[in-house]
Amino acid sequence: MKDILAYADNYSSWTPSMEYAASMAAAFSGHLTGVHVVASPYMMVSPYDAPLLLSRIVEDLRQIKDEACARRSAFETRARELGTHSALWQVAEGEVPEVLAQMGNWHDVVVLGRDARSNWGAPQALGGLVLRSHLPCIVTPPACSTARAQCVAIGWNHSPEAIRAVHAALPILAAAGRIVVLSGKRREQPLTTGWKPEFDLGTYLRGHGLTVEDRELDASDEQAGASLLEAAAECRADLLVMGAYGRTRFSEWIFGGATRHVLAEARIPVFLRH
Repeated sequence: MKDILAYADNYSSWTPSMEYAASMAAAFSGHLTGVHVVASPYMMVSPYDAPLLLSRIVEDLRQIKDEACARRSAFETRARELGTHSALWQVAEGEVPEVLAQMGNWHDVVVLGRDARSNWGAPQALGGLVLRSHLPCIVTPPACSTARAQCVAIGWNHSPEAIRAVHAALPILAAAGRIVVLSGKRREQPLTTGWKPEFDLGTYLRGHGLTVEDRELDASDEQAGASLLEAAAECRADLLVMGAYGRTRFSEWIFGGATRHVLAEARIPVFLRH
């Protein structure tokens, strides 16, 4: 984890999630990028609005952008105080998911904070960022500001999303003192005309020199999220690694699902990969 992206929902102060990202960058001797996104004026008005209104909105957003850009020195100074030796503050214009997806092309992970007071901090909005940013995400609960990985729990259900999450989290797993695999029931796969090779998580992790503990979870789909969080708490896990949205997002949001529950209720940071 050498390139860590922290989404800043405001530019006037550091949030706990930004401090978490700085703590993580310091732990891995990595680079921290903070980004604040300013809305495009053309996203806020229609072509039928009065030109005077558009002009006023453009001017207001330009002032916000200038104020956000002026925070660069303060951001980089605070990052150094938190132990990060390489940091950069950036300001972008557009939609948050698209900006994060673009910056994800040269970052390993993005840190997002769960905060109901923020436009992008509510669980439903966070779900959109996890899906649309196209990179691994760490979602931190309120007031969590220090990255720890003494014990990492893996939510394992044999899905491609879970495999991608484990693969992306390997640097964190390698630094962990203890890894506990929380295995849920494997879903029956639909009939297909092809055969796909099996992936054995234990063999894969042992191949990377990691030792793991296994724990079986016996829970229905409806209780999967709650069971994961309960088991992670019993293990005293500092971080939960899991795949996100194994079904379509629509079906998870309407009928409930592990991702939805974990995003809303987790008391520890969650490493998610779609």
